[in-house]
Amino acid sequence: MKNAVNWFEIPVSNYERAKKFYNTILDVEIADYHMPEKHMKYGIFPYDMQSKGVGGAIVEFAEMNPSTDGSTVYLNGGDDLNVALNKVEAAGGKVFMPKTDIDENGFIAQFIDTEGNRVALHSMG
Repeated sequence: MKNAVNWFEIPVSNYERAKKFYNTILDVEIADYHMPEKHMKYGIFPYDMQSKGVGGAIVEFAEMNPSTDGSTVYLNGGDDLNVALNKVEAAGGKVFMPKTDIDENGFIAQFIDTEGNRVALHSMG
């Protein structure tokens, strides 16, 4: 097994609001892959499909609810997670763990997104 995780889904209650939030803080373009037959709005974060890199999505689906409880998804914070973290509150989220040094493993931070999910960032700088 190359990676313990190969895909993640972040539940959202308002797809367009969440898409704008993540596009803004991560400076990415989430691609729409909606599934109308399942009444599901689905947006995929950019990832390297060719090398089978870890990927994920935001999902608006009645059976999935945003939460601050449960597993924590750590998104790639780039070279310095402060770049994304400093955009969180202006984009409608709330930082609740500032950039924290975890020694040789880099840095982490956590925030609540616009949907009420606890999500984290990781970077080496």
